[in-house]
Amino acid sequence: MTQVRKVPLNAGAEWLLGGFGLFRKAPVALGLLGLIWGGVSGLASVTGQLWLSLVLALLGPILFAGVVYAAREVDHGRPVSPSHLFQGLRDGKGARLLAMLLPQLIAIVVMALLLVVMIGGEQMQQIVKVMEQMQTNPDPKLAEALPAGRMFAWLMLVVVVGVVAGFFTFIAIPDVMFTQRGAFEAMALSFRSCLRNLGALIVMFVLLLIAMVAITFAVNLIVVVLAWAIGQPAAVFVGQLLLMAVIVPVMGGLVYYAWRQMLGETPATTAQPFAGGIEV
Repeated sequence: MTQVRKVPLNAGAEWLLGGFGLFRKAPVALGLLGLIWGGVSGLASVTGQLWLSLVLALLGPILFAGVVYAAREVDHGRPVSPSHLFQGLRDGKGARLLAMLLPQLIAIVVMALLLVVMIGGEQMQQIVKVMEQMQTNPDPKLAEALPAGRMFAWLMLVVVVGVVAGFFTFIAIPDVMFTQRGAFEAMALSFRSCLRNLGALIVMFVLLLIAMVAITFAVNLIVVVLAWAIGQPAAVFVGQLLLMAVIVPVMGGLVYYAWRQMLGETPATTAQPFAGGIEV
């Protein structure tokens, strides 16, 4: 059985810093991957092409696998090209990567079932009716008719289901890309790794949230400036592209470092990564 490594709490910060570090090494090459992905996604949104959005959703694991592969190429000092986005297909791992959609699909089904069980069909009709009324008459009193308690409980369960589903795929994609393991074995190992290193994941999520807020704030400032020159819709589109150009490669590097420390290649000696760490 493959050994899942235990990492200290500060490893979660190292993963995020590693993602930013790789991005700083090759901002143009890695940023271009995010721009391509974001550009096609934005095109689908602007043109209202539902089929294109569906194709992008289905290709999501393959595209992200390409970003993770590119992150390792940068880490090893090798060049990156846009063709790396489809490296998983070239390596014959497309089917295994598409299997990463299964936890998300199961999570959606579970969320829908919980919604029906916890709120019920009658109350769901009432929610839809109130929402329609609020579009034409935004009266706060209408919200009093909503089953707020049950809706909040359902939302909390949705978060739990989403997190559990994410555990199955967090480092499964790099595991499939860089090893010969099958999809289900990789997802099982990813789940075990996340459970064993829950403390590091919590640190990572908190720091990632802070970083996302800071990046989004900076991009919004750029959008405000650009809006004066090119108009609000175009400025918002450019802002979305900038977000994708930064967030996608950083996330790819983060996941690569997390896989490397918990499960994959022997971690490189980057400034004493575990020195003084606190294990939980």
